[in-house]
Amino acid sequence: MEHGRQVDLLNCADEPIHIPGSVQPHGALLFFTLDGALEGWSANAPAMLGLALELGAPYAALALPPAALELLLDYVGPGDPDVTPSMVPVSIGGADFDCIVHAAFRRVVAEFEQRIVAADQVAQFAVRAHTSIDRLRRQKTIEGLLSSAVDQIREFTGFDRVMAYRFRPDDSGDVVAESRRADIVPYLGQRYPASDIPAQARRLYVLNTLRSIIDVNDTMVPLLGAPDALPLDMSHGVLRSVSPIHIEYLKNMGVGASMSVSIVINGRLWGLIACHHMARRLVPYSIRMAADVLAQVMASTIHSIESRLETGMIERSASTRTKLVEDLLLEDDPLETFGRFSDAILGATEAQAQLTSYYNKVQVRGDVPADLAEAIIASLPEGAHDLVAREKLDDWPEAIRERLGKWVGMLALPFDAPANGWCVLLRVEQIEQVAWGGRPEKTTAIGPLGARLTPRGSFDAWYETVRGHAHPWEATILANSRLTLAELVRVMTSRRTQTEATRAQLLAMLGHDLRDPLHSINMAGMVLEKGSAQPTLGKRIQSSTSRMQRMITQVLDMSRIDGGLGLGVALEPVNLTALVEDLIDEARLAYPTIPFQLACDEPAVVSADSGRMGQVLSNLLSNARHHGEIGKPVRVCVRVDGKEAVVEVFNAGEPIPPELVATLFNPFKRASLHNPRNRTGMGLGLYIAQQIVREHHGEIAYRHNGSEVVFAVRLPLLDQR
Repeated sequence: MEHGRQVDLLNCADEPIHIPGSVQPHGALLFFTLDGALEGWSANAPAMLGLALELGAPYAALALPPAALELLLDYVGPGDPDVTPSMVPVSIGGADFDCIVHAAFRRVVAEFEQRIVAADQVAQFAVRAHTSIDRLRRQKTIEGLLSSAVDQIREFTGFDRVMAYRFRPDDSGDVVAESRRADIVPYLGQRYPASDIPAQARRLYVLNTLRSIIDVNDTMVPLLGAPDALPLDMSHGVLRSVSPIHIEYLKNMGVGASMSVSIVINGRLWGLIACHHMARRLVPYSIRMAADVLAQVMASTIHSIESRLETGMIERSASTRTKLVEDLLLEDDPLETFGRFSDAILGATEAQAQLTSYYNKVQVRGDVPADLAEAIIASLPEGAHDLVAREKLDDWPEAIRERLGKWVGMLALPFDAPANGWCVLLRVEQIEQVAWGGRPEKTTAIGPLGARLTPRGSFDAWYETVRGHAHPWEATILANSRLTLAELVRVMTSRRTQTEATRAQLLAMLGHDLRDPLHSINMAGMVLEKGSAQPTLGKRIQSSTSRMQRMITQVLDMSRIDGGLGLGVALEPVNLTALVEDLIDEARLAYPTIPFQLACDEPAVVSADSGRMGQVLSNLLSNARHHGEIGKPVRVCVRVDGKEAVVEVFNAGEPIPPELVATLFNPFKRASLHNPRNRTGMGLGLYIAQQIVREHHGEIAYRHNGSEVVFAVRLPLLDQR
């Protein structure tokens, strides 16, 4: 049963601290098989307990006090052994002991811990501890609870310092309450890195909620047993010896004895009560158990307080969600609705700003610059269906980080993906001055076994300014936001379905009920033009009906696009250069006062629907004619760029304002409606042109080259090999 190996900070995370192979020397240990046969003992047991020990001896044959034998009887025998320890006070050779028995891992363990306090004094401590429990139960806040707890535990245990740690999501811990002797250095407000408590130690803190170290200068006592026996698992032991790294850590802090009590909530190590004494200190088992009960009361009270706060947050969020969804069903403009609920949304999510995007229009609530708001929306993933959370600067795309300023925390809800609908919540950067409990770095020291990494030697506060982090999004807020997102998606889908049904009905009317009368009016205009003394009247009728036909065609095309039907392109080899030449000739005949120029005409054959592609190019020529400077030419260039054919349409003009560029290819653009240069435009031309080009696996884009507005269409060249 040999244990032990050289341990330093390189391998302490793997150290098997649950099977140390030794015990602290202020007590003795015996361990048995489940049927009561002696399997091993601590090396000091024969002398301390006055026993002659032999492997395999039945427990009942040992010269133990009757009370200890009766307690062992409760754990030995068939059935599932009880892990929960029990204690009975006994006297051996004139010395007082607490006999603690537990069963675990198919062994029964009896530990005899010396007690130097009389039984009546222990009883007095228990009464004081009971009073402390009543005080804690009356606390209404977590801060008040922890502050009261450290005072109460220090009062009835007598430690020089008692601290309350609260662990963060990254497992680092803050000292949030402290009661101490006046002449020792305070640790209140300091933070300790997660590496101070390795994973296996954190496991034991949850499994065995109380840990006591009597004297850091003690020499540990080895366990003895059969050479081939399995090591004794002491996860539940009270005498378990301590990792040499932890002993060195305590010595570097100037601590002579310690006790820790875990605060465990729902199986998670929420916090820790850490007790330090500057000299040796043995607190009786019963008093330690009172502190353990106190910690359980604390855990229950903390859980109740957190649950109450969480319930309040859930209720506020649910109320806001219900009202928001109801209004979205009734109101026409989602942006206006979100704006009206901004205060409630920010309150329910504890955010400091809100951005709402809908059809590329962005509404801002908070001191976020408009250009930054648009950049944040642009940084979000396309087609997202779940929350997008960012909590620190490194979570953002690199291109936008320098522009964010203080807005480093983000929670985005994609409530209407087809309309680029986002509700974005922002949190500001939390610039934090962290007081670490000593500089959290490894130190190399030379010892008898050579160079090794050791715990830090100083625990003076070491300050670090932490930037680029916002307060993390709480689990409750994330859960509430997912519920809100699901409701928003449902209501926006319902709105879209209702809108589509109404629009389909309207478009059917346009296509069926108006087309035939328009055709009749157009024919009448032709007759008037040919036979009337006023041919201009016929031309005006024809012109007006042609515009109306074009508008109906555009609306019907948009309906097909939005309905997912596509425009039904029929692809065939098309000489793009010849098509452009024909369109320019038609434009010259129709508008003889406008100079249309074919600036370049490289041969280019593509796979296209000539009618639909003619629709795209006619739209670009029409836009250039309407928006170009009067008297300046409209130039067209057909060229080949690698494996693509490029058609570019140029007109003299100022750059399109940036706020309009973002919506150029949107339907029903405000800039297109009632435009004095194009009074009949509905903002559908570029929208439909983009869809046609996409169905040809191409791209259409805008740029400004210094003096001219340029729209370029790129299409894959037809491979004619």
